[in-house]
Amino acid sequence: MPKPVVPEEKRRRRRPTRSGTVLSERLIVETALRLLREHGSAGLTARRLGLALDCDPSTLYRYFRGMDDLTLAIGDALIGQALTGWGPTGQWRADLRTIGLRIHAAYVAHPQAALLTANRVTGRAHELAADEAVLDVLRTAGFSLEETVRVYHAFIDQTLAFAALDSASLALPTASQRADEDKWHSTYARLPRASHPRIAEAAPLLAGRMVTSAYPTALEMLLDSAAGRLAMAGG
Repeated sequence: MPKPVVPEEKRRRRRPTRSGTVLSERLIVETALRLLREHGSAGLTARRLGLALDCDPSTLYRYFRGMDDLTLAIGDALIGQALTGWGPTGQWRADLRTIGLRIHAAYVAHPQAALLTANRVTGRAHELAADEAVLDVLRTAGFSLEETVRVYHAFIDQTLAFAALDSASLALPTASQRADEDKWHSTYARLPRASHPRIAEAAPLLAGRMVTSAYPTALEMLLDSAAGRLAMAGG
């Protein structure tokens, strides 16, 4: 059975670690994010966290039921970072654009953490707040309940899918990243029109666009579609 999580107020009464650090859920998550950035997912272990926090690894289980529970907390923290300072403007399209871009940016700022958490459902406070915000923006705009869920589903999945895709590229070694980007110049740009006429004519544009994220474009296409359906419904 999983170990019970000790309530926050009881954790605060515990003595500091050997180095004088007072542990908290937030500190553990922030340290985990740093370890992911420095060592990747393979480096995120209870033992390594304990060393980084100067505490016995078993202490971590007073805050989290296990490493998977910590993973969910990391994902929720990324969403929390994305929503910090955001508030609705009453313009549904602008609001969804801002939420999407904020979430995407928060994840790609921590690519290793994004790869670990983008496909997870945390059920935690920040995720719930984000979902409530998106649903409220859509319902307030006049979308029917069924259409709200449809757009919400596409919006969230598209945002997290691009976050994972772009993070996967950023998580590659620098040499691999450059090699992939160079392919648009070293291979695609040199293909003859006789064998690959469409690639040849598009090569200069492809070289400029394919090394950037397509998420902003895809997001606008989704918003265009949603706006069209809202108009057809008389909203």
